[in-house]
Amino acid sequence: MMAAMTSLLPALALPILQRLAPETAHRIALRALSFGLGGHDHTPSDPRLGQTLFGRHFPTPIGLAAGFDKDARAIGGLMALGFGFVEIGTVTPRPQPGNPPPRLFRLAADRALINRLGFPGEGLARILPRLQALGQRRVPLGANVGPNKEGADPERDYPALVAAVAPYVDYVTLNISSPNTPGLRDLQAGARLAAILDAVAKTALVPPIFVKIAPDLSDQALAVLVDTACAGGATGLIIANTTTARPPTLRSPLAAETGGLSGPPLFPRARAMLARAAELAAGRLVLVGCGGITTGADILAMVRAGAHLVQLYTAFVYEGAALIPRLQRELLAALAAGGFTNLTQARGLDQAALAE
Repeated sequence: MMAAMTSLLPALALPILQRLAPETAHRIALRALSFGLGGHDHTPSDPRLGQTLFGRHFPTPIGLAAGFDKDARAIGGLMALGFGFVEIGTVTPRPQPGNPPPRLFRLAADRALINRLGFPGEGLARILPRLQALGQRRVPLGANVGPNKEGADPERDYPALVAAVAPYVDYVTLNISSPNTPGLRDLQAGARLAAILDAVAKTALVPPIFVKIAPDLSDQALAVLVDTACAGGATGLIIANTTTARPPTLRSPLAAETGGLSGPPLFPRARAMLARAAELAAGRLVLVGCGGITTGADILAMVRAGAHLVQLYTAFVYEGAALIPRLQRELLAALAAGGFTNLTQARGLDQAALAE
């Protein structure tokens, strides 16, 4: 049985936080986590969920996506919750305020979010000392990086960011797919991405590189991107970022807000794209499924579509610290129900059918 959190504070605070404006609630939660007030999951790692990928051990496949801890303020507190890995950022070269508020919206009826944050953050110079002070980490750490809205030079900015954070993290994600920075998604085109990867490859210390892509790519664009990522030495892809599409199933009155949609409405789209990418990559890339995961069955579905790892964000916003132990319990139950003793046995079983 999964051990309970050692603190009741998260469970007691969550209903209060959800009554506050989304960004206010987020700031308070991040502050509490930075002081270690989020609780601690003492559950021993179950070997059925563990994997070693690109030389790093992941005790579970369940990671926290970038966007929650943009400025690396609460890494220790987040890792204590039971995540198998944590990704900070998006880190930009210089500080920037992002887009004007309001810019984050809860679609409660859909358990979804819309954001048009625009990479607000303190910038690389403020974040680096926090990474340098971390010391030993209990699980792998990634850094998500991207250019500033003003004065961007992708072939200069991405390599500089990678070089700066590489000594302190286990992998770096190139964010080329946020819908809230003008022109950023243009970098997913083959020639643009190839130039960025080539520039990154010339840095002195090249960590494992992931590329985070949009769920709104055409099949043809995805095929070019996968080949470009493989040729450029990328370790993997994160599939996918938020979507600008608005599924007709949305019920919230806030559904028309501008920005990127995340949460369960994104799941079918992200899973189908993951399967297509897995078919195209043919084992050449580590794939991270991201988009609308809320249950252990969702995680197994992503694995069956070809994922090695998964990330979540929106479900964590709605459920808090109790989410991670629940997902681990449910994933273990789903594996057992399917007759699997580990994740590898299930990986890719639905890939070909979904990719059609």
